[in-house]
Amino acid sequence: VKASNSLSFSLQAKMSRPVQARRLEGIDKNIWVEFVKLAATYSKVNLGQGFPDFPAPDFLTEAFTRALSGGNHMLHQYTRAFGHPPLVKVLAQFFEKLLGRDLDPMTNVMVTVGAYQALFCCFQALVDEGDEVIIIEPFFDCYEPMVKMAGGTPVFVPLRPNPPKDGKLMSSADWQLDPAELASKFSERTKAIVLNSPNNPLGKVFSRGELGLIAELCVKHDVLCISDEVYEWLVYDGKQHIRIASLQGMWDRTVIIGSAGKTFSATGWKVGWVVGPNRLLQHLRTVHQNSVYHCATIAQEAVAQGFQRELMLYGKPESYFVQLSKELQQKRDWLVQSLDGVGMKPIVPEGTYFLVADISQFKSDVPDVPSSDEPYDYRFTKWMVKNKGLAAIPLSAFYSEAHKNNYTNLIRFCFAKEEATLKAANDILQKWKQEKTS
Repeated sequence: VKASNSLSFSLQAKMSRPVQARRLEGIDKNIWVEFVKLAATYSKVNLGQGFPDFPAPDFLTEAFTRALSGGNHMLHQYTRAFGHPPLVKVLAQFFEKLLGRDLDPMTNVMVTVGAYQALFCCFQALVDEGDEVIIIEPFFDCYEPMVKMAGGTPVFVPLRPNPPKDGKLMSSADWQLDPAELASKFSERTKAIVLNSPNNPLGKVFSRGELGLIAELCVKHDVLCISDEVYEWLVYDGKQHIRIASLQGMWDRTVIIGSAGKTFSATGWKVGWVVGPNRLLQHLRTVHQNSVYHCATIAQEAVAQGFQRELMLYGKPESYFVQLSKELQQKRDWLVQSLDGVGMKPIVPEGTYFLVADISQFKSDVPDVPSSDEPYDYRFTKWMVKNKGLAAIPLSAFYSEAHKNNYTNLIRFCFAKEEATLKAANDILQKWKQEKTS
């Protein structure tokens, strides 16, 4: 009897205490979960998520195959936790060239599971309870929840659009920080600013003057800079990507984040890195060793070989970095023309995989629902994928809750796609335009 009583008691005794850690409160929603599912269910053409549907370069996949099937069986085992030695060595050589300073591969470079884990390490290692972190809007959506999860407080400052007066298409360069507004966000509580250049979702490449303004404020207020530079090689129209760590006073306070996924068009490999002074990276290593500890050895070996090739071809026309940006610029121009032709006004990006377009002229297709608390661009993109088979991402997803409703006439497309994919998108848009005018 006692045994059956205790069994029935244990079946009834459900946990009453909260199981969720407080740090997860309010950060459970994620746009990608919802929109990836919608695209998988309805889309004929997916220009939503930021990954190429064309293959990674042959030299990279061949390096992976060699590593996988070659004679070195140790490539199937653990390598150094903070980065496979051949990879950190070549990254140090590469960034020495880019930054004009000597780097120690063992202390100035750390390999991570994609740039995403690099960001996580930065926020967990450098942000404390009550610290403020400045985030420039629009921003890659994980910055805000990662800051909150570390106990920090996000402080938002917007890039403000200044449309050209001459009727030309707007450029991502027309979205700028207000210097006084930016300066007002810095205080004694500010621990770091997150910089993303080239910027996702706008494709903005920050100019030397804009970076100089940010650097000056960082030095003045003794603030760190988390510099997300995953699109560093994807800049167009002869623009130059300037690394903020190369500006005066910034090396010692900057962590640079990079991604083999974006650099070599292999986003599923999840190889990222951080480059910076040992005084900062030593704390990132502590988070890394107590979270993932280690990244896939074979992927690191192949990426190392990719970088060795690019180091030899640095700046030459046959460099993959040179070729990829040319190819993507053509794809960008194609999509710009396609969207402009149907009245979805594109904002021409200076870099990245992405292009933002104004959907104001399509408002009659998807009527507003005043009672809805969902931003209009969310409803528009959901309607578009379900009714037209074309997937994109609402721009307001890249804004804080307080500012979401100011930017609801814009959506983000990814143009890092095969020509056939972009042609299929154009066909959908042209058919849609005909339906509107008939």
